[in-house]
Amino acid sequence: MRWNNLLQPDLILEGSVLNLTPGIIQQYGLKGLVLDVDETLVPIRVVSASAELRNWVQEIRQVATLYLVSNNLSEVRISNIAQSLDIPYYLGAAKPSRRKIRAALNAMSLPAEQVAMVGDRLFTDVLAGNRLGMFTILVEPIVHPDVALRSHPVRNFEVWVSEIMGASISPAKRRFTKLHK
Repeated sequence: MRWNNLLQPDLILEGSVLNLTPGIIQQYGLKGLVLDVDETLVPIRVVSASAELRNWVQEIRQVATLYLVSNNLSEVRISNIAQSLDIPYYLGAAKPSRRKIRAALNAMSLPAEQVAMVGDRLFTDVLAGNRLGMFTILVEPIVHPDVALRSHPVRNFEVWVSEIMGASISPAKRRFTKLHK
């Protein structure tokens, strides 16, 4: 597989993960979601899930099996978030390594093609999901409200490099439509 294909998400969602609806999940024939944690579900350093996120999880789990896979090494923080959402988890995933995502797929008893890797980063979440043949969904990061105009230099760099390599990530293309690999 070429690099531009490995860095190309199947779906680029406008807004946060909270904009991912059961209808979108069903539209793409997905049965499960592997979710990144930091800035995909909660801002950095936040130790629990918001009421809005808990409600979203309750809605989504009616149509998909959920698993958290985080690069974060904080057992206390990630387990607290996972427990507040009642979702099993792996931490210290070292994405784009596939090992813990593959373990999550095995625990879900679903083939990779029926599971989406959902995250806010191209070089970790999207790359790892594409390496496994999963459907990949790129979302905008959730940031703490106190950090009003936070820049995302690493994410911006990832988008820039990905576009140079031929992936289509520009803001004008952030729509609910599937992009071809």
